[in-house]
Amino acid sequence: MAIQIRNKIPAEIPTASMADIAFLLIIFFMLTSVYSSNYGLEYGLPKNEDPINVQPLESMHIHITGPGQFTIDKRPATLEQIAAYIDSKLKQNPKKPVIIQTDPDVPYYATIQMLDLCKQLRVENVSIPTNSEVAMWAGFAGGVTSK
Repeated sequence: MAIQIRNKIPAEIPTASMADIAFLLIIFFMLTSVYSSNYGLEYGLPKNEDPINVQPLESMHIHITGPGQFTIDKRPATLEQIAAYIDSKLKQNPKKPVIIQTDPDVPYYATIQMLDLCKQLRVENVSIPTNSEVAMWAGFAGGVTSK
């Protein structure tokens, strides 16, 4: 018995008409969509006023070289002079930092005198740098320098 082979029609999807429909859909959605224009950010600018005078937050450097031997911002001073200087600076800016640097051979009571003075003057920001911090800041302009 012989097997008879029928002429089958190949199962193909007509791509030409599908491409036409796809392009028509693209054109339809492009024409019917609403394009929003970008207007940028809307914000209100402040009115012209007098500029605010802001002073930089420079610290006061106190160096204790020995018992009763103090320098503040590289000028020799007594405890009373330092108190007056710190008080005048704190009236301008109460958050102004005070850096107290002591030499290694200075007795503890000299450092404690300075800390007591800062406490009496109600200094809020007091720092005592370590040797590595002193070395690090020595390279910057206006930084704390070691002896």
